[in-house]
Amino acid sequence: MTDLVGDLLRRVSRSFYLSLAILPRSLREPIGLAYLLARATDTVADTRLLPRAERLRHLATLSAAYAGAPGADPAAPARACAPLQAHAAERELLERVGEALARVERLPSADRAAVRAVLATITEGQRFDLERFPGEDADTLAALDSLAELDRYTYLVAGCVGEFWTRLHVAHRPRLAGWDVAALSATGVRFGKALQLTNVVRDVPADLRQGRCYLPAQELAVLGLAPRDLLDAAKTPKARRLLERLLRDALEHYDAAWRYTLAIPRAEWRMRLACAWPLLIGLGTLAAVARHPNPLATPTPIKISRSAVRAMLARSSLTVWSDAALRREADRLRAAVRV
Repeated sequence: MTDLVGDLLRRVSRSFYLSLAILPRSLREPIGLAYLLARATDTVADTRLLPRAERLRHLATLSAAYAGAPGADPAAPARACAPLQAHAAERELLERVGEALARVERLPSADRAAVRAVLATITEGQRFDLERFPGEDADTLAALDSLAELDRYTYLVAGCVGEFWTRLHVAHRPRLAGWDVAALSATGVRFGKALQLTNVVRDVPADLRQGRCYLPAQELAVLGLAPRDLLDAAKTPKARRLLERLLRDALEHYDAAWRYTLAIPRAEWRMRLACAWPLLIGLGTLAAVARHPNPLATPTPIKISRSAVRAMLARSSLTVWSDAALRREADRLRAAVRV
């Protein structure tokens, strides 16, 4: 059987696995388990062959099990959802939720409480997503209302991870004893929001086809657009101004995330790399979105090449101990996001 916080995690998320694998060993278990359990609920939420009400019920069951509620049976969602997964790794993940929870129970009490807290917030975000977007395709398209609602969503599904990450590292790494946990946790929230906003602007076309518009309806209305207009490639250029607003918001979050990364002591080079890598990849993705002539209507996902990712990882591995070198790399990528 494959290792949970190892081969299985790599198979369900190659990008996150990069950061996890470089972390100190004591942090891999709680962070890896939290990721796998969050991924399991996300998989349940995305099992479109099941009615939405049934998925919500399974999410509630898993959420209760994650919180340690007596009688909550995580095997029931697995029995319902695992056979419907197209990918073997997703099926295996659902089938092994009970094993992951057993390992959470064996964590030190503070780590266990942190894992439960972040999972409660993430599953709240996943339920919000299912309830806010009632359809499954473009015919049932719905949109978020406001920028404030978008900001709340990015906190629930990603920003909260910055708090979790910060508190765990401070608890496990003596070199971080001087950190202001409250202040750095708040900055960590912006780290997560930066990455989630990147996903939002990159995935607009795919999300529209699945009935979800994360571009707020109020902001679209200012531009004379309704969410359904974004399904017409001829009309999407009118939304460019809103896209650029979101790109600027994301860049401000990235600036905060780099401050967070450079606040990490140089001797904690593993944590530095685990933070720098998603930021570099995210900024590269934002730049690709910004230079695309019509990113809201592209039929295929906008991605940076694997060779570009490998180059980023290699350069940062050589410069991780230098604040100046990391700043230069961040500034270079930031400047490429032309808005």
